[in-house]
Amino acid sequence: MKEKVQAALDKIRPSLQADGGDVELVDVTGDGVVKVKLKGACGSCPMALMTLKNGVERVVKSEVPEVKEVVSV
Repeated sequence: MKEKVQAALDKIRPSLQADGGDVELVDVTGDGVVKVKLKGACGSCPMALMTLKNGVERVVKSEVPEVKEVVSV
């Protein structure tokens, strides 16, 4: 499942990088929780939570249905 999540993140990455940010996969737990770290401009952006939930989580869940949640660490 980790490879599928990484592939989904790779699809989102260009959009984040266009705004000066990035996302790094930290871990995928056995119960379907994906842990990521927002980097660059995304790490300090006031809209980071919305980006995480409405952008990253939405795409990851659509690509990998086993994922229950995406959280920032």
